[in-house]
Amino acid sequence: MIMRKVRDQPRTTRQDLVNDLKRAGTTVSKKTISNTLRRHGLKSCSARKVPLLKPVHVQARLKFASDHLDDPEEEWEKVMWSDETKIELFGLNSTHRVWRKKKDEYNPKNTIPTVKHGGGNIILWGCFSAKGTGRLHRIEGRMDGAMYREILANNLLPSVRALKMGRGWVFQHDNDPKHTVRATKEWLRKKHLKVLEWPMGQNPCCCMCKPGQELQE
Repeated sequence: MIMRKVRDQPRTTRQDLVNDLKRAGTTVSKKTISNTLRRHGLKSCSARKVPLLKPVHVQARLKFASDHLDDPEEEWEKVMWSDETKIELFGLNSTHRVWRKKKDEYNPKNTIPTVKHGGGNIILWGCFSAKGTGRLHRIEGRMDGAMYREILANNLLPSVRALKMGRGWVFQHDNDPKHTVRATKEWLRKKHLKVLEWPMGQNPCCCMCKPGQELQE
Protein backbone atom coordinates (compact mmCIF):
# COMPACT_ATOMS: atom_id res chain seq x y z
CA MET A 1 0.00 0.00 0.00
CA ILE A 2 2.88 2.37 0.82
CA MET A 3 4.63 1.75 -2.49
CA ARG A 4 1.41 1.98 -4.51
CA LYS A 5 0.53 5.36 -2.96
CA VAL A 6 4.02 6.79 -3.48
CA ARG A 7 4.21 5.59 -7.09
CA ASP A 8 0.88 7.29 -7.86
CA GLN A 9 1.53 10.42 -5.77
CA PRO A 10 5.27 11.04 -5.20
CA ARG A 11 4.55 14.19 -3.14
CA THR A 12 2.80 12.11 -0.47
CA THR A 13 4.27 12.83 2.99
CA ARG A 14 5.12 10.29 5.64
CA GLN A 15 2.26 11.64 7.77
CA ASP A 16 -0.14 11.10 4.86
CA LEU A 17 0.97 7.48 4.69
CA VAL A 18 0.67 7.02 8.45
CA ASN A 19 -2.89 8.37 8.30
CA ASP A 20 -3.82 6.19 5.30
CA LEU A 21 -2.54 3.06 6.99
CA LYS A 22 -4.30 3.95 10.23
CA ARG A 23 -7.60 4.26 8.38
CA ALA A 24 -6.87 0.85 6.86
CA GLY A 25 -6.39 -0.62 10.35
CA THR A 26 -2.57 -0.65 10.58
CA THR A 27 -0.56 1.58 12.92
CA VAL A 28 3.03 2.36 11.93
CA SER A 29 5.53 5.12 12.71
CA LYS A 30 7.07 7.63 10.29
CA LYS A 31 10.40 5.85 10.75
CA THR A 32 8.85 2.59 9.58
CA ILE A 33 7.54 4.42 6.52
CA SER A 34 11.03 5.80 5.77
CA ASN A 35 12.71 2.43 6.25
CA THR A 36 10.19 0.71 3.97
CA LEU A 37 10.68 3.25 1.19
CA ARG A 38 14.47 3.10 1.48
CA ARG A 39 14.43 -0.68 1.20
CA HIS A 40 12.70 -0.18 -2.15
CA GLY A 41 15.33 2.33 -3.29
CA LEU A 42 13.33 5.50 -2.66
CA LYS A 43 14.42 8.56 -0.71
CA SER A 44 12.94 11.98 -0.06
CA CYS A 45 14.35 14.53 -2.54
CA SER A 46 13.57 18.08 -3.61
CA ALA A 47 11.40 18.09 -6.73
CA ARG A 48 13.30 19.35 -9.78
CA LYS A 49 11.89 22.43 -11.51
CA VAL A 50 11.46 22.11 -15.25
CA PRO A 51 9.92 24.36 -17.94
CA LEU A 52 6.15 24.07 -18.33
CA LEU A 53 5.75 22.39 -21.74
CA LYS A 54 2.77 21.30 -23.76
CA PRO A 55 2.98 17.96 -25.65
CA VAL A 56 3.57 19.83 -28.92
CA HIS A 57 6.57 21.58 -27.35
CA VAL A 58 7.98 18.27 -26.13
CA GLN A 59 7.68 16.77 -29.63
CA ALA A 60 9.32 19.82 -31.23
CA ARG A 61 12.26 19.65 -28.84
CA LEU A 62 12.64 15.92 -29.34
CA LYS A 63 12.71 16.42 -33.13
CA PHE A 64 15.32 19.17 -32.76
CA ALA A 65 17.52 16.88 -30.66
CA SER A 66 17.12 14.00 -33.13
CA ASP A 67 17.89 16.21 -36.13
CA HIS A 68 21.12 17.44 -34.54
CA LEU A 69 22.15 14.21 -32.86
CA ASP A 70 25.04 13.56 -35.25
CA ASP A 71 26.24 17.15 -35.64
CA PRO A 72 30.02 17.35 -35.09
CA GLU A 73 31.28 19.11 -32.00
CA GLU A 74 32.95 21.75 -34.18
CA GLU A 75 29.53 22.94 -35.36
CA TRP A 76 28.35 23.65 -31.81
CA GLU A 77 31.57 25.56 -31.10
CA LYS A 78 30.44 28.12 -33.68
CA VAL A 79 27.17 28.90 -31.86
CA MET A 80 26.71 32.08 -29.82
CA TRP A 81 23.96 31.29 -27.31
CA SER A 82 21.81 34.03 -25.75
CA ASP A 83 18.83 34.53 -23.49
CA GLU A 84 17.10 36.87 -21.07
CA THR A 85 16.35 36.01 -17.46
CA LYS A 86 14.95 37.48 -14.29
CA ILE A 87 16.72 37.05 -10.97
CA GLU A 88 14.71 37.16 -7.77
CA LEU A 89 16.20 39.35 -5.08
CA PHE A 90 13.51 38.83 -2.45
CA GLY A 91 11.30 35.98 -1.31
CA LEU A 92 11.87 32.26 -1.17
CA ASN A 93 11.08 29.71 -3.83
CA SER A 94 8.84 27.00 -2.43
CA THR A 95 10.39 23.55 -2.22
CA HIS A 96 8.45 20.32 -2.56
CA ARG A 97 9.85 16.93 -1.68
CA VAL A 98 9.07 13.71 -3.50
CA TRP A 99 9.84 10.06 -2.95
CA ARG A 100 11.81 8.76 -5.93
CA LYS A 101 14.71 6.64 -7.08
CA LYS A 102 17.94 8.34 -8.12
CA LYS A 103 17.38 7.73 -11.83
CA ASP A 104 13.81 9.10 -11.74
CA GLU A 105 14.62 12.74 -10.95
CA TYR A 106 13.12 14.02 -14.24
CA ASN A 107 10.05 11.80 -14.30
CA PRO A 108 7.13 14.25 -14.75
CA LYS A 109 5.61 13.02 -11.49
CA ASN A 110 8.75 14.10 -9.65
CA THR A 111 9.18 17.60 -11.08
CA ILE A 112 7.62 21.03 -10.58
CA PRO A 113 6.69 22.84 -13.83
CA THR A 114 8.01 26.39 -13.97
CA VAL A 115 7.35 29.32 -16.26
CA LYS A 116 10.25 31.33 -17.60
CA HIS A 117 10.54 34.89 -16.27
CA GLY A 118 8.34 33.90 -13.34
CA GLY A 119 9.48 36.64 -10.97
CA GLY A 120 12.33 38.84 -9.85
CA ASN A 121 13.68 42.32 -9.86
CA ILE A 122 16.75 42.30 -12.09
CA ILE A 123 16.34 41.46 -15.78
CA LEU A 124 19.47 40.48 -17.69
CA TRP A 125 20.44 39.62 -21.25
CA GLY A 126 23.59 37.59 -21.77
CA CYS A 127 25.43 35.45 -24.31
CA PHE A 128 28.19 32.84 -24.41
CA SER A 129 29.92 30.42 -26.75
CA ALA A 130 32.48 27.64 -26.49
CA LYS A 131 35.12 30.38 -26.55
CA GLY A 132 33.80 32.07 -23.41
CA THR A 133 31.18 34.46 -22.07
CA GLY A 134 30.06 37.59 -23.83
CA ARG A 135 28.67 40.80 -22.46
CA LEU A 136 26.00 40.89 -19.76
CA HIS A 137 23.41 43.63 -20.14
CA ARG A 138 20.92 44.78 -17.52
CA ILE A 139 17.51 45.56 -19.02
CA GLU A 140 15.79 48.63 -17.59
CA GLY A 141 12.00 48.68 -17.75
CA ARG A 142 9.95 46.61 -20.17
CA MET A 143 11.73 45.33 -23.23
CA ASP A 144 10.20 45.65 -26.70
CA GLY A 145 11.56 44.67 -30.10
CA ALA A 146 13.36 47.97 -30.63
CA MET A 147 15.16 47.66 -27.30
CA TYR A 148 16.09 44.06 -28.11
CA ARG A 149 17.67 45.05 -31.41
CA GLU A 150 19.62 47.79 -29.65
CA ILE A 151 20.89 45.23 -27.13
CA LEU A 152 22.07 42.99 -29.97
CA ALA A 153 23.84 45.87 -31.68
CA ASN A 154 25.58 47.05 -28.52
CA ASN A 155 26.35 43.68 -26.94
CA LEU A 156 26.07 40.71 -29.31
CA LEU A 157 28.31 41.97 -32.09
CA PRO A 158 31.03 43.31 -29.74
CA SER A 159 30.95 39.98 -27.87
CA VAL A 160 31.49 38.06 -31.13
CA ARG A 161 34.48 40.24 -31.96
CA ALA A 162 35.93 40.00 -28.45
CA LEU A 163 35.69 36.20 -28.47
CA LYS A 164 37.23 36.06 -31.96
CA MET A 165 34.58 33.73 -33.28
CA GLY A 166 35.57 34.44 -36.86
CA ARG A 167 33.45 33.74 -39.92
CA GLY A 168 30.58 31.27 -40.05
CA TRP A 169 29.38 31.72 -36.49
CA VAL A 170 25.70 31.08 -35.71
CA PHE A 171 23.42 33.11 -33.44
CA GLN A 172 20.94 31.36 -31.12
CA HIS A 173 17.93 32.93 -29.44
CA ASP A 174 14.57 31.42 -28.58
CA ASN A 175 11.16 32.07 -30.11
CA ASP A 176 10.18 34.96 -27.88
CA PRO A 177 7.97 37.33 -29.92
CA LYS A 178 10.57 40.10 -29.61
CA HIS A 179 13.06 37.81 -31.34
CA THR A 180 10.80 36.73 -34.18
CA VAL A 181 8.99 39.94 -35.19
CA ARG A 182 9.55 41.10 -38.75
CA ALA A 183 11.70 44.09 -37.75
CA THR A 184 14.12 41.90 -35.78
CA LYS A 185 14.34 39.33 -38.58
CA GLU A 186 15.08 42.12 -41.04
CA TRP A 187 17.78 43.53 -38.74
CA LEU A 188 19.44 40.11 -38.51
CA ARG A 189 19.24 39.71 -42.28
CA LYS A 190 20.88 43.09 -42.91
CA LYS A 191 23.68 42.15 -40.52
CA HIS A 192 24.10 38.86 -42.43
CA LEU A 193 23.67 36.84 -39.25
CA LYS A 194 22.86 33.15 -39.49
CA VAL A 195 20.29 32.15 -36.86
CA LEU A 196 19.98 28.66 -35.42
CA GLU A 197 16.48 27.30 -35.98
CA TRP A 198 14.98 26.79 -32.53
CA PRO A 199 12.18 24.42 -31.42
CA MET A 200 8.98 25.99 -30.15
CA GLY A 201 8.47 26.31 -26.42
CA GLN A 202 7.04 28.44 -23.65
CA ASN A 203 8.41 31.99 -23.86
CA PRO A 204 6.07 34.13 -21.75
CA CYS A 205 6.71 37.82 -22.29
CA CYS A 206 4.14 39.35 -19.95
CA CYS A 207 6.82 40.58 -17.56
CA MET A 208 9.25 41.73 -20.25
CA CYS A 209 7.22 43.41 -22.99
CA LYS A 210 5.06 46.45 -23.41
CA PRO A 211 1.41 45.38 -23.72
CA GLY A 212 0.43 44.92 -27.35
CA GLN A 213 3.96 45.64 -28.57
CA GLU A 214 4.45 42.27 -30.27
CA LEU A 215 1.27 42.62 -32.33
CA GLN A 216 2.17 46.15 -33.35
CA GLU A 217 5.58 45.04 -34.63
